[in-house]
Amino acid sequence: MPVTAPSLNVSLCIIYPYFSDLKCCFNQLADDPNCRAIVISALGKMFCSGIDIADLSKPVNNDVDAARKGLHILKNIKDFQDVFTAMEKCPKPIIAAVHDACIGAGVDLISSCDIRLCSKDSYFSIKEVDVGLAADVGTLQRFPKIIGNNSIVRELAFTARNFLSDEAKDIGLVSKVYDDHNCLIQAALKMASVIASKSPISVLSTKVSLNFSRDHSVDEGLNHIATWNMCMLQSDDMMTIFKAMRTKTPPVF
Repeated sequence: MPVTAPSLNVSLCIIYPYFSDLKCCFNQLADDPNCRAIVISALGKMFCSGIDIADLSKPVNNDVDAARKGLHILKNIKDFQDVFTAMEKCPKPIIAAVHDACIGAGVDLISSCDIRLCSKDSYFSIKEVDVGLAADVGTLQRFPKIIGNNSIVRELAFTARNFLSDEAKDIGLVSKVYDDHNCLIQAALKMASVIASKSPISVLSTKVSLNFSRDHSVDEGLNHIATWNMCMLQSDDMMTIFKAMRTKTPPVF
């Protein structure tokens, strides 16, 4: 199931409706039995160009007091956070296919995906400090757990410097780097097809367990998957696989 969009230019007022639609999209895909894997990419010149400074600088309503302004800002931040959380919690694996620039909220977005691929021309930046704010919709929470190097995380977040595709692969942000956009998309779709051919129950269960274990101890993770599998091991998918092995035919779920 490919999800494509024009290059993301993240603006609180202009793109807010689009982000709301994106959340609904992933909530629907989560419940769609015909969707087993998702590829998210952009159709424009770049993947994500970051925050629109003109819109970011627009003042909040001055007719209300500081407390009410704060509540309004809090709701906006939470709404944006919920979009990326919906992606993270979607039980279908999500593959991000990044080309050219992936700046600011683009890093938030791909940090919510399960697998990240990019083209050779890609570059990335945790850009928020350059516009006077701390990243607040997921990068500072998810990115460190993806790359596992606190020093590099802090360097990239404090300096907002660009890092290229080779460095992104070296630090573990992306799995593979492809020569061009076309090769990238073809590889992402092929990977999604492979995932889609597997048992939906086993793939869903694997994602749920990986997400849970990331934020819990080993012992808690083991208890969680044991409790989860006492139900999921009763699915018909295992019998389908065993039958396919006997008949030497691909299993169909």
